[in-house]
Amino acid sequence: MSNLAARKRPTIHDVAAAAGVSRGTVSRVLNGKSNVSLSAETAVRRAVAETGYVVNRAARSLVTSRTGSIVMVLSEPQERLFEDPNFSVLMRVATNQLAERDMSLVLMIAGDDRGRDRVARYLRGGHADGALLVSTHAGDPLLDEIERSGIPAVACGAVLGRESVIPYAAADDRGGARAMTEYLVSLGRRKIGMITGPLDTPGGALRLEGFTGVLGRKAAKQLVVHGDYTQAAGEAAMRRLLAAVPDIDAVFVASDLMAAGALQALHEAGRRVPEDVAVGGFDDSVIASATRPALTTVRHPLARVAEETVRLLIELLDEHEVEPVVLPTELVVRDSA
Repeated sequence: MSNLAARKRPTIHDVAAAAGVSRGTVSRVLNGKSNVSLSAETAVRRAVAETGYVVNRAARSLVTSRTGSIVMVLSEPQERLFEDPNFSVLMRVATNQLAERDMSLVLMIAGDDRGRDRVARYLRGGHADGALLVSTHAGDPLLDEIERSGIPAVACGAVLGRESVIPYAAADDRGGARAMTEYLVSLGRRKIGMITGPLDTPGGALRLEGFTGVLGRKAAKQLVVHGDYTQAAGEAAMRRLLAAVPDIDAVFVASDLMAAGALQALHEAGRRVPEDVAVGGFDDSVIASATRPALTTVRHPLARVAEETVRLLIELLDEHEVEPVVLPTELVVRDSA
């Protein structure tokens, strides 16, 4: 009998007794509620460690209607997940931050109709407490499904057209683009082109606004080519710019990955960087220091944006009001411009 008692799993009653607090206080601490004194929270967490108590997620979900999981919805084709290093940063930071609250991250790809249907069914089934939206395009039909589901959602980067509906954390895309364009102008470059991202994303639209805001009428149509944030798109767009404007002497590329493609196209065309064509990117990802020459770029505070996105979602889950967060960018000068 004593052996059975010794092997008995500790309960929330045991934690409360060890901490000298009520079961309700223990429950509030374990559920991350803020209306608990620091001394009580410290006592509960010490008692949890001493007793070896493990939260029964199934039992908790019956009481709180919480699943303990968050779904990250990536609205891009699956191959982008492995090509673009920014997504791994977002996933790593979000996973670590949620783990601090004993929550799990589930990644779902919604790059096509089948993917969007799969995510919609998952959300309707109540399998997640909230959603982190990544690379969401304006007009995405999944947005209506998310709103109908009533699930709390926060976007990493504003969702164009729904900025007042879906909270977000973002970098100052427009300001970063302005800084890069002004820098290229300060170098004496006269024919400055741009390779944009998709214009139904904030990184595409707002970075283009920053570029044209500096150049005004000098930002002629033939100097602007659109891409999709892939290296292949950057390479193809640079070739189009060279064909349309042979005397182009600078290009601002809306992502480091596309800039790597642009550098390849310039190399193949026999153009020297930065002597003939200066190249600036955006992100300051691991790619920026790996290109030859090393890429002058705009530092996107991606890890901080990811942290703020998760923080906003947790605030929503705790039924608090939230406001959008926009973080500053920084110009990083290397060898390409």
